[in-house]
Amino acid sequence: MNYLTVAMAKGRTADKALTLFDKAGVRFSDFHDESRKLVIYDDNNQVKLIFVKAVDVPTYVANGAADIGVVGKDTLMEDPVDVYELLDLGIGKCQLAVAGFPGKEFSSSTALTVASKYPAVAKEYFDSKGIRVETIKLNGSIELAPLIGMSDVIVDIVESGATLRENGLVVLETIADVSARLIVNKASYATKTSQIQQFISDLKAALE
Repeated sequence: MNYLTVAMAKGRTADKALTLFDKAGVRFSDFHDESRKLVIYDDNNQVKLIFVKAVDVPTYVANGAADIGVVGKDTLMEDPVDVYELLDLGIGKCQLAVAGFPGKEFSSSTALTVASKYPAVAKEYFDSKGIRVETIKLNGSIELAPLIGMSDVIVDIVESGATLRENGLVVLETIADVSARLIVNKASYATKTSQIQQFISDLKAALE
């Protein structure tokens, strides 16, 4: 069977993506939140869904292990890969932002220490503003870094801003609006053109 293989991570974005897939006529009746299956097939046996870590989705797609991936724009910005980015799914909307204590100002004469899950994005952003930075890579509880004096500011995903507010921090600058994107392996797009175009067309119709 010549399946379309789609990679995504489990979680809220996957739940919303699968709801969108369902609306587009691609239904995974075997999927439920408590399932530990890493590979499931749609009811029509045309699409194979594989669950991987979110940061690994671009790698699976770029290397051809998956034809299509659903991944956050933030992940693509931090670790660009050679794939087609063909559709904004409009789910998982949030902002990639610089946050810190209220009134914190930046100066090109003073180096900043920035804690982030996205050190490459942070460095590129501050480089574009002519501000020298030292980045510290963290994988969680990013808001803690300025509270204990480990960094001047953080660069992180901000959805509601509740965690920032509860820790006395605010958004200082917005770097980019981000959401889940549909990415496609370039070789797959050449060899499975009609399948992929139909899949994307159905999703676009479901988004309207």
